[in-house]
Amino acid sequence: MSCRKLKRTGLSSNILEKLIRHNISTCKDLLSCSQLEVVKILSSGPATADEVFTKCSQSCSPRPITAYDLWKNRCEANDGFFATSLKDLDVVLHGGLPKGTISEIAGPSGCGKTQFSIMLSLLVTMPKSHGGLDGSVMYIDTEGAFSAERLVEMATNKFPDYFHDNSTTMSELTDRVHVNVIQTCNQLLERLKNLEEDIISKKIKLIVIDSIASLVRKEFSTTLGRNLTDRTNLLVQEAAILKYLAEVFSIPIVVTNQITTRFGNDNIQDEQTSSSGLEDESGYVTAALGNTWSHSVNTRLLLQYLTPVTRQVMVAKSPVAPFTTFTYTIESAGIIQQDGGAGHYEGTDPGKQQIKVRSALPFQVSQSSSLLS
Repeated sequence: MSCRKLKRTGLSSNILEKLIRHNISTCKDLLSCSQLEVVKILSSGPATADEVFTKCSQSCSPRPITAYDLWKNRCEANDGFFATSLKDLDVVLHGGLPKGTISEIAGPSGCGKTQFSIMLSLLVTMPKSHGGLDGSVMYIDTEGAFSAERLVEMATNKFPDYFHDNSTTMSELTDRVHVNVIQTCNQLLERLKNLEEDIISKKIKLIVIDSIASLVRKEFSTTLGRNLTDRTNLLVQEAAILKYLAEVFSIPIVVTNQITTRFGNDNIQDEQTSSSGLEDESGYVTAALGNTWSHSVNTRLLLQYLTPVTRQVMVAKSPVAPFTTFTYTIESAGIIQQDGGAGHYEGTDPGKQQIKVRSALPFQVSQSSSLLS
């Protein structure tokens, strides 16, 4: 990846110091320079500049790997999955959310996307004896929805024996959850480009983005062709960086997504967050951001309403699991799976998977209508 820091390329400290002094800190910065520019910066000959270019190129270029090596690495990795604490869901996913990949949690407002994200953040900080990863989490909050109070409440109710009357363990938990509040698409992209050092220094074992759709839908209008192209390019960049980080550091990455209304011709008519969750005969509700983003995620979990109390999580896309559903409730201890709520759906395109939403007063949505407010 061109966003790789030069500090991780093996260049000497003397060369690094000179390059950084000229605001050249990533492989992209260096490879964008000419040989003459590098010669002047390093005060050296062309041979030294060529050596620096070669080392940088080799460092950020993808290395080919055989199928045997992939299989061998998978066999040697005994902990290739991150358990969600939902027993039956972890079973069908062969152990939980796969490390080294992007997992998406999509659904309407109020279904528990942020609750799920906070619970996963709690789990990753727990010791391995309690089903955790004994690491830290980078929680990127684009909606201002993260709640430290909810994290503490969830911890004390889910692991009462571990956190009972022990302020030290609670302090360790909260110190391991690093929250970044991001307000623009450019801020998010730059934050992702600079995550490598934090992953290493802070021992990050999970990255959460809540949500990936929020900023994009605020800044880009789908009614303008140019904006749609720019939006797609941005999502592709973000997905590429996330895939790189997940694979290189073998960590799970979880992103939340919103929903949108599609009609029979698959044209998106409603690109605003469906907080009330409306659905009529001519359209259906599905995950937002379109097919390009849908193909970027490896695992997709769809959350939907069943009753005012119960919700349902659907494995809509997975390389190892069938289309399966489980019933859950949101309680003080987090997301709790309910017994007897498992079921199977017939496989279909995950981009067209319909989502059940909260019931509302009926009204008609015409295919010629403008964006819903």
